[in-house]
Amino acid sequence: MPNDTLSKHLFHWDKQPLPWEMRVRVAFYIAQALDHCNTENRKIYHDLNAYRVLFDEDGDPRLSSFGLMKNSRDGKSYSTNLAYTPPEFLRTGRVIPESVIYSYGTVLLDLLSGKHIPPSHALDLIRGKNALVLMDSSLEGQYADEDATVLAVAPLQRQKENASLVLMGLTKAPAVLPTMLSPLGKACARMDLTAVHDILLKTGYKDEEGAENELSFQEWTQQVQDMLNTKKFGDIAFRDKDFKSAIEYYSKLVSMMSVPSGTVFVRRALSYLMIGQAELALRDAMQAQVCLPEWPTAFYMQALALSEA
Repeated sequence: MPNDTLSKHLFHWDKQPLPWEMRVRVAFYIAQALDHCNTENRKIYHDLNAYRVLFDEDGDPRLSSFGLMKNSRDGKSYSTNLAYTPPEFLRTGRVIPESVIYSYGTVLLDLLSGKHIPPSHALDLIRGKNALVLMDSSLEGQYADEDATVLAVAPLQRQKENASLVLMGLTKAPAVLPTMLSPLGKACARMDLTAVHDILLKTGYKDEEGAENELSFQEWTQQVQDMLNTKKFGDIAFRDKDFKSAIEYYSKLVSMMSVPSGTVFVRRALSYLMIGQAELALRDAMQAQVCLPEWPTAFYMQALALSEA
């Protein structure tokens, strides 16, 4: 998406803060998308946050990361920020429809305040009828006080005729010319898992050479030696296409490493794809991106996992 994330426009803006009318539009579009997920797919989109709302070429907000959708019966979640985690998940470890409402509420807090506010603190203010204290000071004069406490989003949209790009003060992004795909990109486009496996083998861990050297320097400790042995056995299993064993060793390795390895997550992701577990593969590919945010391989693996899902 060419116009960044909601997080960028709310918390890290360069030219102007996100205006009130656009914040209302974002809240409305997200509500529509979540309602569509609920009524059409009967699945739960959980762990919603400002990083998962993207703006398209027209500046309109879109939901991403649909690999996070779960059936309500087996809706286990993997939230990491306890301050924003639905309370029922903390109690049961499962996601229910109310979890979506809770997550939507945390995004509303972000939109109103322009910063991260723990939901518990916001509830105290709301119960004390001090909701206006939450409001982003940069929005002063853009809304009526009663607008900030209205529960229905649709009536607040008063500039429907204005394009999102206009509201955000953006210009239309130039058309992106097609580029030549890398060998990995071509393999993913063909859905050729065997070719992807061969490329990952040849690439090795070169994107993480610094971490490798650090591990080698500490080989004398038993704990690190055990970790290196686990990695070795995982790599051998991956090379020999024993993907179930590779998953077992890499899973053990992930639990042992103080600094996660993007390459390990990518290799385990492909191993999951090879045994038909696309959802787990997507989760690992996303973790690889967390480790190495600009790594093309992580993006390719996410695309491959989504295509196989």
